Amino acid sequence: MTASSPDEAVIAVPTEEHAKRRGPGRNLPAAIAVGVALGAVLIVAVFVVPQAFPVVAAVAMVLAVLELTRALAEGGLRLPQIPLLVGVIGMVVSTVVFGAEGLLVATAAAVCVLILWRVSESMGLSALRDVAGGVFALAWVPFLGCFLLLLFAREQGEMLVLLAILGPVGNDIGGYIAGVLFGKHPMAPKISPKKSWEGFVGSLLLGTAAVTAVGTFALDLPVWDGILIGAVLVVISTCGDLSQSLLKRDLGIKDMGHLLPGHGGVLDRVDSILLAAPTTYVMLEVLLP
Repeated sequence: MTASSPDEAVIAVPTEEHAKRRGPGRNLPAAIAVGVALGAVLIVAVFVVPQAFPVVAAVAMVLAVLELTRALAEGGLRLPQIPLLVGVIGMVVSTVVFGAEGLLVATAAAVCVLILWRVSESMGLSALRDVAGGVFALAWVPFLGCFLLLLFAREQGEMLVLLAILGPVGNDIGGYIAGVLFGKHPMAPKISPKKSWEGFVGSLLLGTAAVTAVGTFALDLPVWDGILIGAVLVVISTCGDLSQSLLKRDLGIKDMGHLLPGHGGVLDRVDSILLAAPTTYVMLEVLLP
C-alpha cells in the first residue's frame, strides 16, 4: 500500500456523501424534552394563566438581551447591560398598559437613556459603536418581541399569539425533519451549511399547514388568507434563521447561549418568532377589515 498525498486523500472522500442527507446534528432527546417543556410553559401562560404571559415574555426577552450582549462582546462591543435591561422591562410594561403608542414612547426613551449612559462613560468611536450595538439589541429583541403582546391584547389574542408562533415552530420542525431525511442541496452553505432546499420545502409545508389550520378553524380566516400568512411567516422565519447564523459566523460563535440543551440559547430559540410577531401583526391589519 502506497501512502497517499493530502490532495489524493481529499479526492478519495466521496463528495456526494456530504451533499446527501445530514444527520440530526444535535442532542435529539434533550432537544425534544426542552421543546415540549417550552411548549407547555407557553400554553399555560397563554391559555390557562393569561396574566402570566407578559411576565414570561419579559423573562424571555431579558435572557435574550443578555445573550446578545455577551455575543456582541465577542466582536469587541461593550453594551451597557443596566439601561438595556431596564429598557426591556419598560417597553414590556408600556406595551401592556398603553399599547402600540406606549411601545414607541418606551423605545425612544430606552434609546435616549442608553446613549446618555454610554456617552457618560467615555466618548469616541468605541462609544458610537457600542451605542449602535445597543440600539440594535433594543430594536431586535424587545421592540419586535413586544408585538406578541400587541397581538395578545387584541380580540382572540391567545389564538393570534399561537398563530404567530406556529409559523416559526412549523418552520423549524418541518425543516429539520425534511432536512435530515431528504436534504441534499444546501440553501446557503457559506452561512448555514445544514440548511437545505429540501428542508425549506418541509418548512413551507408544515408551517403553512399549521398556520392555515389555526387561522381557518380558530379565527375564521379565509383559507387563502391562512395560506398566505403561513407561507410569509415561513419565509420570514427562514430569513431570521439565516440572519442570526450570519451574525454568529461573523462573531465566531456556534450558539448565542447554552441555557437550553439541544437548542442553544434563548435567542437561538426565539429569533424567528421575533420577526414573525410584527409580520403577523401587520398582515392581520392589512387582511382583516
